[in-house]
Amino acid sequence: MSLAGSLALTARKSQYQAESVIKNIIREIAQECAEKGHTVSETLVAFVVKAVVLDPRNGFNVDRTLTKNDVQKLIKLCVDRLLDPRSPSIETIKMQVYFDMNYASRGEFVEEHHRVLESRLAPVCREITDARARTAEELESLYRKIVSYVLLCSGLGSPTDIKVVREATAALQSVFPHTELGTFLALVKKDKERQLRELTMIVSGIRLFNKDCGKGGEGIDDLPAILKEAIPVTTKHIDCELQSSREAIYRYTALIEVMDGNPAKSNLLHLDQLKEALYSLRQHEAFLNIILSDVISSAQQVELTDKQYGAQMEQLKATVQSKTAIPTVQVYPLFISLSKLWNNFQDEIVLLSVLSNMTTNLQPFLSLHDELFPAQVIEPLLSETAVKSDEERIKESTGTRVNPSDFPTQEWFFPEYTANFERLPFQYHGFCGFTVATKDGLLIPGNPDIGVLKHRERFYVFNSKQAATTFAQDPDHYIDLIGEKAKQCAELIQLLELHQQFASITPHSQAQADEKLFIKPVTKCNSSTQTDTHLVETNIVKSYEWNEWELRRKAIKLTNLRQKVTHSVQTHNSHMRRENFTQVYLPKQVATQTKKDNSSNVPRPQIFLAGLRGGGVSKPTKMIKVNLTRSVDES
Repeated sequence: MSLAGSLALTARKSQYQAESVIKNIIREIAQECAEKGHTVSETLVAFVVKAVVLDPRNGFNVDRTLTKNDVQKLIKLCVDRLLDPRSPSIETIKMQVYFDMNYASRGEFVEEHHRVLESRLAPVCREITDARARTAEELESLYRKIVSYVLLCSGLGSPTDIKVVREATAALQSVFPHTELGTFLALVKKDKERQLRELTMIVSGIRLFNKDCGKGGEGIDDLPAILKEAIPVTTKHIDCELQSSREAIYRYTALIEVMDGNPAKSNLLHLDQLKEALYSLRQHEAFLNIILSDVISSAQQVELTDKQYGAQMEQLKATVQSKTAIPTVQVYPLFISLSKLWNNFQDEIVLLSVLSNMTTNLQPFLSLHDELFPAQVIEPLLSETAVKSDEERIKESTGTRVNPSDFPTQEWFFPEYTANFERLPFQYHGFCGFTVATKDGLLIPGNPDIGVLKHRERFYVFNSKQAATTFAQDPDHYIDLIGEKAKQCAELIQLLELHQQFASITPHSQAQADEKLFIKPVTKCNSSTQTDTHLVETNIVKSYEWNEWELRRKAIKLTNLRQKVTHSVQTHNSHMRRENFTQVYLPKQVATQTKKDNSSNVPRPQIFLAGLRGGGVSKPTKMIKVNLTRSVDES
């Protein structure tokens, strides 16, 4: 095997072994927590493991192999942290894991919802498409299954309600009578599935049209009316949760500012715990803002769909009105369009329900605050302090701006001079980076009106002009300070959106000198690099061979071919159809070269023999040999 192949195989084995060790650690931590009565997900355990390893106070170094003592220490620290009943930090991490596991963007949610519906209906669809009905009873049973599939797929009523089934059967018979079953059974499976989907949408459109005309619609809920009533209720619920979190945020922020540098008040509350609680509330606020934005988008989508649905219904009525016979090519697309619009209403109902449930499920992660910071302790500490909201803090700093001429090498942006200023992706989730770095992680919202600093393709906002000017003098220093703080409070990685920064951060803590390594670290190794030939993962090279013995077999085969004669044949049938070619290997030109060119010319030997005929019987033969070769000098 080649050196590159050996190194690649070694790297894969090392990676597999590392992943296996990590999985075993996560599994053991989850098992210990379960034994103590707390069920935790592996995703949460993995996040806590990363947080514990990154924290320099724990003394881990990811640049070397973990020892047995390291593994036991890591497991103990993770279990203690997961089971800590008075840690706002772990509650924030749990909240982040819950949101990441359950939240999806609007498009992703709709796609996943449809995929789940299709997977649930797959057995029913398969039973219909694989049917081989022959008798009248089997055909009738197949037709009933098609009716059930149409009801389940459309979601317009229950297939166990006899009135709904009768209405759906009547609508289906108008477009797909029993006599069409023979043609349906003769189709291939893909065409059967496509026709089932079309029948579902046409039947749904017919039933929706009948409901609007007051002639049917059994079991069909008025989704537009339900949505118009549910969206304001959900919005109000989220607003109440947001207001409650913001009030607590303003109190905690003011309290941290009061306690900072005041030993008398610092003894009454744990300052680090209070900051962790502030992070938890800020994360809760950020998640609620995301959910609220989705609810507002849902309201806009419902309003747009409602208008399109009304217009489509009016067009359908105008087409059907006072006509006894209507071409199917003209009316079926209208029914299908009506059904698709109704499906949008159904998607919005499910999406709104999920967002409402997520809002409710986020609240328990803040239940620890009332226990750690009761009102009877907080209120006296704030009796002489003015609690400011984020809007008030921004208003105080409005009007003071950075002078860009003071920083000729820096680039600053201001609202009136920048297009799409409000869409700039502010670093640290819009919080003042200078305050986070110098106030030990205190989160104060920045004011973009002061000036937005662009540094290394990222945009930074500040809560005061002084903070902006100081930060701009040495941005990398303050960015590193924020990274060090995030190592100690891992929940800040997601809250401040530091994923890119932490992709290159490695804890610099060193292992204890007296600990013996369980596996010796690799300090030297041979390595090689290779440029990727195919950057697209889906581009599979059919001719690629990883096995060197297979390559050897092909090489021998090619060598064999070099000594064969290639023939081309042409027949009367192939004449003038295509060109034939033959290919041969030309003989190699062989030459030698010496250091000095020289030549020599030697005489050609010539010898003449006389008297060979002899003298007859009486005389003996006497042969005379004459050397006619010329000497070297003469030649």
